[in-house]
Amino acid sequence: MNTNMEEINKKVAQESGFVKKLFAGIEEVIVGQRYLLERLLIGIMANGHVLVESVPGLAKTLSISTLAKLINAKFHRLQFTPDLLPSDIVGTLMYNPKDSVFVVKKGPIFANIILADEINRAPAKVQSALLEAMQERQVTIGEESFKLEEPFLVLATQNPIEQEGTYNLPEAQVDRFMLKVNITYPEKEEELKILQRMAETNKKITVNPVVQPAEIIKARAVVNEVYLDEKLQRYIVDIVYATRKPLDYNLKDIVSLLRYGASPRASIGLTLAAKAYAFINGRGYVTPQDIKDIAPDILRHRILLSYEAEAQGKTQDEIVARLLEEVKVP
Repeated sequence: MNTNMEEINKKVAQESGFVKKLFAGIEEVIVGQRYLLERLLIGIMANGHVLVESVPGLAKTLSISTLAKLINAKFHRLQFTPDLLPSDIVGTLMYNPKDSVFVVKKGPIFANIILADEINRAPAKVQSALLEAMQERQVTIGEESFKLEEPFLVLATQNPIEQEGTYNLPEAQVDRFMLKVNITYPEKEEELKILQRMAETNKKITVNPVVQPAEIIKARAVVNEVYLDEKLQRYIVDIVYATRKPLDYNLKDIVSLLRYGASPRASIGLTLAAKAYAFINGRGYVTPQDIKDIAPDILRHRILLSYEAEAQGKTQDEIVARLLEEVKVP
């Protein structure tokens, strides 16, 4: 086992060298937001989609577009609006009168990184089209299906404040996001640095790639090899299971606060995200703290609160924090 761990650590050290370059490149553009940047990178390394929620103006779009440029990935930003059609995303069949045939015109979904800006402003038909791309990594145009190029990642944003003209995302789609990230306002000193750096008219930002998409795919294979002890696997299952059967974990105080717990997709997501988190921190093994750090991002959008919890002003994050306090760490 020691020999294997040495080999895994060596592989991680070799393949994760670009991580520091990515962070350095992003920090030349973005002030602070380390938490957001780490979660975006976890999503990329764990092959999982990310939903980002915050008030406007916190550099969500800039962070995502900068990351795409640093990876030298094909990037498309989609502004979701109530009048958006599925064909605006996946593409459509167009008639060619010269040859009297229909030809496929591919849409902007054919990229490596998709920024779905204000995703909750689009209607159900559009969400269904996006859902196929997210889950199957393919889209269907007419009667033909097309595989999407890897790496493929949807990074979506939504505004929690303005609800006019928005649609609630279907639970099935929300569950397809590996991580849901909530970000808050910067600290005072960070905001001063933002002002000093960005308060210029016609500000131009140049970003040079530091890694290629092929290197990301290669690194993902190493992420899969990151060691996760069986005791920690059971710990992950216990955390997720506690959202369904809180009484089994001495959590009587939250029984009435939960309507539904997390699905097995949460267990899979937490496992992959914990491995990716260890990888970007240069380790070939997962620690209990890795799991605890990532668990809120995996679970907050997968548990449904009861009416009683909403009446008491409870949040998913408070419930998850309570679970992590009570579930025994191996």
